[in-house]
Amino acid sequence: MLPEEIIVRPVVTEKSNDELQAGKYTFEVNKKATKIEIAKAVEKLFEVKVLNVNTMTVRGKTKRVRYKEGKTPDWKKAIVTIDTNPSDKTYLGKGGKEVKVSKKYKDAIDEFMGA
Repeated sequence: MLPEEIIVRPVVTEKSNDELQAGKYTFEVNKKATKIEIAKAVEKLFEVKVLNVNTMTVRGKTKRVRYKEGKTPDWKKAIVTIDTNPSDKTYLGKGGKEVKVSKKYKDAIDEFMGA
């Protein structure tokens, strides 16, 4: 699946707005997507470092129109925690020399609220 097919839309509620300060973003995702696919899609689309992904299936509500009773569809919600303080990684390379790898990660998703 393409990253554009995995992430359907952001979920904007009071609770999701409160969690933005902690680096937690809430998305509606494809029902067949796994946590690993969601993490890779968010990293690719928004250029951030994903630390954790929590998913849940939200059941649809029963609605009634006149005499007919129906149900809204079920959907999958993902709460993605990103690294708000990305730092450079260092490791020992050939000959015991310390090698520094700096990846350019953002510390917030600017496009989340449509900014």
